[in-house]
Amino acid sequence: MTDAHIQNLIDHAITVSQRAYAPYSGYHVGAALLAEDGQIFTGCNVENATYPAGICAERSALVKAVSEGVRDFTAIAVVTRGGGTPCGICRQMLYEFAPNLRVIIADMNGTIHHDLALKELLPYGFSGSDLRK
Repeated sequence: MTDAHIQNLIDHAITVSQRAYAPYSGYHVGAALLAEDGQIFTGCNVENATYPAGICAERSALVKAVSEGVRDFTAIAVVTRGGGTPCGICRQMLYEFAPNLRVIIADMNGTIHHDLALKELLPYGFSGSDLRK
């Protein structure tokens, strides 16, 4: 990926973060998931008064992609106000489809805080192959 591709992914994540529904935490998150075929799927966090009913930006983008028949991914950009990393549930759901996914964490200004492989964020991740052992 070129710097321009990375910036485009971050820009998509920043744009979608503005659509987040976060009346309780005020913590807006945007994600832009890059498929192997070049498509970009975006997602934002959607909170709910009963917290477990909400969904994170990363899972929102992933579910959107899978519902469109796409299951192969190369990178994801996630933006928050302080460059926060994906939660454990998001890490696990992404790992299901792309253990080697490139994860780019940036803030709302586009400053990159982390650029690493999902396997670094979720060492010893659990996958379908573990169920067959």
